[in-house]
Amino acid sequence: MSETDKEKIKKLKKKLRVQEQKNAEIRDHMAAERTIFANERTLMAYLRTAMTVSVGGYVAIKLSDDLYLDIIGVILIPVGIILGIYSFVRYRHKQRVIEGHHQDYCPTSHEHERAHNELPQPGGNGKQTSA
Repeated sequence: MSETDKEKIKKLKKKLRVQEQKNAEIRDHMAAERTIFANERTLMAYLRTAMTVSVGGYVAIKLSDDLYLDIIGVILIPVGIILGIYSFVRYRHKQRVIEGHHQDYCPTSHEHERAHNELPQPGGNGKQTSA
């Protein structure tokens, strides 16, 4: 192999390492986004379940003439409300943990730092900033 071929291979390997680092940072960024979305989906699932339990209790009270269904309805309504409150408290706790990890993150390249800064900041008005 000639010297020029060895130089070309060396440059290509260096470019490949840089690109692999960028790809790893993009994967990290996308993993953080997926975590945020998963937390929101979990909240929605909890709220759907809480609403279903409460509405089931209400329907049991309104559509029944039996005492045992009235008792079940009276039990289900507060259970649904408590589940809804629990789901929101759990969501906020997980969101704070995610935001803490987001703030502690240290990007290793200019590309990833730019992408990191474009994310909406916690407690902001939802507008994105660009560097």
